Amino acid sequence: MKTSLLSVICAVVLTFQGMAQDYKIENNELKLAQPVLFETNSYRFKPESDAALNIIKKYLTDKPYISLLRVESHTDNTGNAKANQTLSEKRAYVICAALVTMGIDCKRLLPVGFGGTKPIADNRTSEGKAANMRVVLVNAALSGHLIGSMPANGGGVVAGDICTQ
Repeated sequence: MKTSLLSVICAVVLTFQGMAQDYKIENNELKLAQPVLFETNSYRFKPESDAALNIIKKYLTDKPYISLLRVESHTDNTGNAKANQTLSEKRAYVICAALVTMGIDCKRLLPVGFGGTKPIADNRTSEGKAANMRVVLVNAALSGHLIGSMPANGGGVVAGDICTQ
C-alpha cells in the first residue's frame, strides 16, 4: 500500500513538473517550451508545431480569465516587405484557426502580423534572421479588460476576424 501511494505521489509531482516546464509568463508573454514552426516561406505548419499548439490550448483552457490572447507573427527582412507582412498575417491567422478547431473560443484570439517591422536580432546573420522569424503570444486582456496602455493589436496589422472563418 505504501509503495502504490508513493508511486501516485511521484506521478503527480512528475506530471505537475512536466506541465510547469511547457510554458512560462514573462511581461504578459506566453513563452513556450516548444515553438510554433512553419515551412519556409509558407504558412503551413511543420509537424512539430502540434506540441506548441497543444500547450497554447491547455494554457487557454486552464486560464479562462485570459479573455484575449494576441497571436503575433514576425518575419526577418529577407525579400519583399509587403510579402513578409502578408506572410506574417497568414501565419498568425492559421495559428488562431487551428486553436479554434481545437475548441478555443474565437473571441479569445487576435491574429496580428508584424512582418519584419520588429526585429529582435541582427538580420545580417543567419542566427539573427532565425530569431526574428518568430511567434509571440501576448496576454492582451484579462476578464474583458485590456492590459496596459497598448491597443489590443499591439500596433500590428490584424489578420482578419477569426470568428468568421
